[in-house]
This record gives sequence, C-alpha cells and structure tokens, in this order.
Amino acid sequence: MIARGLRGVHDAFSWLTVLPLPQPRGEFDRARGATVIAAVPVVGAVLGLLAAAVAFGLSHTDLPSALAGVTVVAVLAATTRGMHLDGLADTADGLGCYGDPDRVRAVMRSGDVGPFGAATLVLVLLGQSLAFGALTADSRWWSLALAVVAGRTTATVACRAGLSAANTDGFGALVAGTQRASIAVWAVLLLAVAVAAGGWNTGTFHAADAVRAAATVAVVWAFAWAFTGHCARRAGGLTGDVIGATIEVATVLTAVGLLL
Repeated sequence: MIARGLRGVHDAFSWLTVLPLPQPRGEFDRARGATVIAAVPVVGAVLGLLAAAVAFGLSHTDLPSALAGVTVVAVLAATTRGMHLDGLADTADGLGCYGDPDRVRAVMRSGDVGPFGAATLVLVLLGQSLAFGALTADSRWWSLALAVVAGRTTATVACRAGLSAANTDGFGALVAGTQRASIAVWAVLLLAVAVAAGGWNTGTFHAADAVRAAATVAVVWAFAWAFTGHCARRAGGLTGDVIGATIEVATVLTAVGLLL
C-alpha cells in the first residue's frame, strides 16, 4: 500500500510538473491512474508553497502587486507545462460549440484554440493574476498557497465514481470514476488547511476568517462537482481536458473567494 502510494506521488509529479524525475516504468492501467489522481493534491501542496515563496520574494521588491501576481501565474504555468491551461481552452471550446457529445469531444481533441477557449484563458489568467497580486499585497501567503492546493484537490472530485470516461483512450479513460475514499480524505484535509490558513493568516487566530476560508473551499468543491457533471453530460463522459479546466477555474474561484 505504501509503495503504491509513493509510486502514485512519483507518477503525479513526473506527469504534472517539469521536475527532472526518472521516467515512470511499467504499464499504466486504471489502478495506477487512480493513485496518480489521489496524489494530485500533494503536487498542489508543493506548487502552493512554491507560489507563496515566489510571492513572498517579490513582495520585497518594487514590483507592483499586479505584476507580482502575473509572475506567480507564469511560474505555475511553466512548472506544470501549462497542461491545465490547454485543458481549460479545449473544454471552453467544446462547451461553446453547442453540439452533440460527438461534436463536443471532436472539438476538445482538435488541439486548436477557438474564440471561446481564447476568451476563457484570458479571463481566468487575468483573474488569477489580479487575485494573487492582491493576496501578495496583503501578505496573505498561506491564502495564496491554499488557492493553488484547493484547485488541485478538485481533480479527485472530477474523477469520482459515477462519471465514466468520454473516450476509450487518453488520460480520461485511465482515471475517470476511480476516486472514492480519497475524496472524503482530501475534503477533510482541505477544510482543516482552510481553517488554519484563513484563521492564522495575520499571525493571530480569527474565527470569522477561518469560517470564511472553509466556506470558500466548500463552495468551490460544490462548483467542481456541478461543473464536472455538466461537462460529462455535454461530452458523454469525463476527459482529461475537463480535469485541467476544473483545476484552473477552481484555483481562481478560491483566490477570489478568499479576498471577499
């Protein structure tokens, strides 16, 4: 069990980041795909700490907060090869075509970025940049990290049991419907982290801030559940693009929610 979990963490980092890790060996089946998705929040925790560290460093320069936010977003995109952003654009184009499931899947797999995808990318990246910049200006490093972590935890929601894969091949076919217990585990851990990050954000515990942070991540998870269900209905099942889109939208929603 421990060995499989560690392999899942290794696979998740090798797939989802640019870290120079040894290439995964062996066959990738659905059991292995399940461990990868269960480990995605661990990747999110590392990326969240990286984003907070970058923001903290930039706060000691004369760079405007908005540009600091842009820099944090750029670092995250470079670290993850921008794969979630690609999924976001493909999902937006697929949903925007208003076709049947076959048409939606074809648009998602085309690889071209259409008007819906381009507009969605601009809005989400702008929202992330401004929100991260605002959190940096307020020295809310833990809240910034929380937004990145919360976004990655929604991968488990997207891959919950009951949502089948839209295609017989690809990443979605390996991970769709594989998550059960991990959803409950990460939900509890995320709420605990939100309470800590929100409550102790200024160095002194504030119950109201802790409740707001917990409510924010709960609302974001509810959105992720509804959004992935809607995408699965439109596309005839879950795709890897939808997982990436959910992560990016959940990240910006969490960051904005923590600023309210």
